[in-house]
Amino acid sequence: MFLDKIDKYIIGKFLGTFFFSIVLIMSIAIIFDLTEKMDDFFENQAPLKEIIFDYYLNFVPYFMNMFSPLFIFISVIFFTSKLAGNSEIIAILSSGVSYHRMMMPYLFSATLLFLMSFVLTGYIIPRSSESMLRFQDKYIQRFTRDNARNVQIEVAPGSIFYIETFQKQNNTGYRASLDQFDGKRLVSRITAERIQYDSAYNWTLHSYVRREFHDMNETLTRGSRLDTIIPVVPKELFYTAENAQMMSNPELKEYIETQRKRGSGNIQAFETEWWKRWASPIGAFIMTLLGVTLSSKKVRGGMGKNLGIGITLSALYILFSTVSTTFSVNGVMSPFMSVWIPNFVFLAIGALLYIRVSR
Repeated sequence: MFLDKIDKYIIGKFLGTFFFSIVLIMSIAIIFDLTEKMDDFFENQAPLKEIIFDYYLNFVPYFMNMFSPLFIFISVIFFTSKLAGNSEIIAILSSGVSYHRMMMPYLFSATLLFLMSFVLTGYIIPRSSESMLRFQDKYIQRFTRDNARNVQIEVAPGSIFYIETFQKQNNTGYRASLDQFDGKRLVSRITAERIQYDSAYNWTLHSYVRREFHDMNETLTRGSRLDTIIPVVPKELFYTAENAQMMSNPELKEYIETQRKRGSGNIQAFETEWWKRWASPIGAFIMTLLGVTLSSKKVRGGMGKNLGIGITLSALYILFSTVSTTFSVNGVMSPFMSVWIPNFVFLAIGALLYIRVSR
């Protein structure tokens, strides 16, 4: 019964401090953002309902999840330092509770925050980002594009589709080509002055020219209209690295698998986003481990010193994660390694501190 009370006490303190800090910081962030965008809201006559439900209600999950490692670290250090300063941790350990057992309520709380972050990242934030982007397009600044230019996609192994200009409103493109390679040898090329999307990979070429290459010979065919199948849909012509953040986990996984089947090698940003959605929530456990080990013993300088160390380490973790991700997007490192290296490094630091403190 005594242990149950300790568990509930620590869990309550952990989660209570975490959500209080989130509410406090997000309130400040919203006030600053509202001050910055107030003129845009008035100038474009944005309705209050849309400002609240389409913008700020979607603003909160994204930034809350982005800075959750910092919130977790500060929360753990804040209340654990108070426990240590009041000699409550000494009392708990003196009652026969081991350091490992005392960690259980911390890890339970971290598990809840891990699940929250995983659901936010993989399912809620992609939808909320879309809603927020639509609001910004309408009332602040236009981000989405109506036309795609100079797009090249590998739609199947050895099959390269290029389109100079594509208009979203009428699903029509201009000056398109489809090249088919056998290894490095060009086998055929179809060019068209205009191309129209129908449905389900069905495209219509207008004013087309087909060239087929056989050793040193070339076969040339011209026509005014040709219905053909090109395994790509219009929305894929507009995809950029930022679109990865607006895909749910099933959508992102499906897109990556589709591109791999096509033989496309330009999916680093999407693979990086996929691994981030697993690695980032794990940060809840790492930050909890570091926070407890750094603040569970009474030290000179007390909470202020621990908070200073905590903010520095959590900032380094966020910075390290951001920098290492760019290595993947630029092709310097594999997406898996670039995303997980910060976790491996800080987990090793946390493990060493835990071994030292728990002895």
